[in-house]
Amino acid sequence: MGHSVAFSDASMERFRHLLTRYPNKQAALLPTLWMAQQEFGWISTEVIEYVSELLELPPSHVYGVVSFYTMYYRKPMGKYHIQLCTNLSCMLMGGSTVLDALQEKLGIGLGETTADGMFSLDEVECLAACEMAPCCQMNDEYHGPLTPESVGRFVDELRARGK
Repeated sequence: MGHSVAFSDASMERFRHLLTRYPNKQAALLPTLWMAQQEFGWISTEVIEYVSELLELPPSHVYGVVSFYTMYYRKPMGKYHIQLCTNLSCMLMGGSTVLDALQEKLGIGLGETTADGMFSLDEVECLAACEMAPCCQMNDEYHGPLTPESVGRFVDELRARGK
């Protein structure tokens, strides 16, 4: 295919199996993008072109889907991607102070990644975990209820684990 990115053998096998679950290749776009993001860490222009060729779709269509869904990352993310819920329940339970503490501890704002590539910080509308408010999702794990103190310890633990 001549692309600078390509699925590993294991991912290509998963991709081929995935295709058997859909009536045509094009219907497998969302899960294929998810697999690509897991494999490459984010959805670059090269990944869009690769997926479009695999699924026989125009790159513009793949880009449209990637840019519509917030679950697909259009830039490299940190090793630990912290997504803080800023919806009503979380904000009423102290989410704004948690956000302030995270930004201060990490030294970054929303939508940014630390210089060492360890952390990315984003806000999300709702994680559907109001019983844990205020909460965040870090990679695929939910954490909460959070306090400014607990997120400071949380970041310190992740830094220690990540080095």
